[in-house]
Amino acid sequence: MVTTTCSAFSGSSAWPVNKRFLAFTLTLLLVFGGGGCKRRTSASPAGSAHPTPSGPVPAEIWKEFSGDKAFAHAKAQCDIGPRPSGSPELEKVRALIVAELQRSGWAVERQVFTDNTPRGPVQFVNLIARYGGSDKTQQFLVCSHYDTKIFDTIRFVGASDGASSTGALMELSRVLALDPALARQVELVFFDGEEAVVQYSQTNGILTDGLYGSRHYARELATSGRNRQFRSGVLWDMIGNSKLNITLSPDSPPQIMQDIFAAADQLQSRNAFSISDRTILDDHSPLNEAQIAVIDLIGFDYPYWHTADDTLDKLSPQSLATVGAVTLRWLKTATGQGSTPVKKYAGQD
Repeated sequence: MVTTTCSAFSGSSAWPVNKRFLAFTLTLLLVFGGGGCKRRTSASPAGSAHPTPSGPVPAEIWKEFSGDKAFAHAKAQCDIGPRPSGSPELEKVRALIVAELQRSGWAVERQVFTDNTPRGPVQFVNLIARYGGSDKTQQFLVCSHYDTKIFDTIRFVGASDGASSTGALMELSRVLALDPALARQVELVFFDGEEAVVQYSQTNGILTDGLYGSRHYARELATSGRNRQFRSGVLWDMIGNSKLNITLSPDSPPQIMQDIFAAADQLQSRNAFSISDRTILDDHSPLNEAQIAVIDLIGFDYPYWHTADDTLDKLSPQSLATVGAVTLRWLKTATGQGSTPVKKYAGQD
C-alpha cells in the first residue's frame, strides 16, 4: 500500500526508499509523463443544482461528521469484495461514490487514462469532485485511494486499506456541502491505482508500479498550471483502525503538521496522532513533487495490512469520526474561518 525507508513492499523483500532519488524520479514523471499513458476526461454533472442547506451553516462543522455514516460507506465497499484497478467490482464502487457526491451537489469528473503495468495495460479512473460549478475556486485538496491490491492467493477486501478513507471522504462530501463557501474551496480526489499491481518498483530510475492515479493527476495539474492554485492538502489512508494511531511522515510539510496537531489538540484527539520514524511513499508524494504541500494522515502501524484479515471488524466509526473532525477543523483554520493556538510539538524543529 505504501513504502517506507524501513519496510517491505507487497511481497517478501524489502526495498529501501532513497528519498532524494525518488523525488527526482517523480519530477521526471511529472514533466515528461508516464510510458504508454493515454488520457480521457469526462464530466458527470450533478443531478440538480447545488442543494441549499436546510439551516444556517454549522459554526463547528467538524461536529457534523458522522463516523457511523463513513463506516456504512466502507461496509458497502467491502460487501462488493476485492476491488482491484480495472475490475467490474471497482466500477461498482465508482457508482456508489458518484451517487453519494451528486446527492450532496458535487460535480464529478471521471479522469480516465490507461497506463502500462507489470500485468499489461490497465485502465484507471480518478474521480475528482468540485462544488460550485467552477474549477478555479479550489485551494485545498482532500484525497483517498479507492482501489484494493490484487492478490492471487487471498481474498483481500481492504477494509482499512482503501475502504476506510474512501468511506470517510464520501461522508466529508456531505458535511462540506453544509457550508457551500467552504466546499467551493476544496477539491476531493478519489485515486485509482494507488496499489502496486505487483510491487512498488523502478525501471531505469522511474517508478513503474504503484501510485498510478496520483502520478497522473499530479502530472495533469502541473501541465495545466492548476497546481499553482492549491495552497495545501490532506491525504487519508488506512484511517479506520479501532486502535487509531495516525503516523505522520517526519518529512511532512512542517506548517501543515503543526496545524493538524493543533486541530487535534483542540478536539482532544492529540494522542491519536504521532510522528513516524519512517518516511512514507504514498499518494501525497507526486502531489508534493507538483509543488502542492500535502500531508499523509495514515495509520501505517496496522498489523493486518495486505492480509486477508483486513476486514470490517477491525474498523471503528469513532476512529473515522476522529480523523474526519480533525481534518474539518484544520480546513476551517486553513481557509481563515477559525484559529488554532501556536504551539511546538515533540519531533518538530
